[in-house]
Amino acid sequence: MNTAELLNWQAFKAELQKNPELTLQFQYAQNQWVDASYHITEIKQAPIVSVDCGGQMNCWTEVIVQLWEPAQNENAQAMSAAKALSIIDVVEKVLPLHPLGIVKIEFGNAQFDTRQMYPASFSVTNGNLVVQLTPDATQCKAIERGGSCGTTASGEECCAPAPAAEKPKLQLIDLTSIQGNICTPGEGCC
Repeated sequence: MNTAELLNWQAFKAELQKNPELTLQFQYAQNQWVDASYHITEIKQAPIVSVDCGGQMNCWTEVIVQLWEPAQNENAQAMSAAKALSIIDVVEKVLPLHPLGIVKIEFGNAQFDTRQMYPASFSVTNGNLVVQLTPDATQCKAIERGGSCGTTASGEECCAPAPAAEKPKLQLIDLTSIQGNICTPGEGCC
């Protein structure tokens, strides 16, 4: 998994710690915001161990922050980054979170199916620390490594480059068995 561009837990927390007085807002789509009454209901740590279609084992850790919108909007203003940090402190007293774990935000409501998204960027706007979320995407790790993706039913690699064209086979003839005119060196016939 190419995790070089994804935000890790340590960096996510650092953004909150830099701006504790700001209101923490999450934008999940163009002009679509998690309602101000959201709760951080749980923080999960998920060690992922997988084998990709090219046969290579992959391991990484995800830290998933779950947001929930109650049916009744309870607050006109979202929680502060300091409040989120206090929830994080409660969690980390029980479950030490991997500092290099990849952060995902899990969210859904009546208009938006629950899914996990990556924090793509942070911005400070009008007293708010805005976390812009971006969707997760599927990928083929084997192809991204420059490798092959699995095999076909006959055992051939399904995503490998096409095999080189087969060279024509030459038919060898035993010239000693030919009767009649035979070309000899110096005659100019061959």
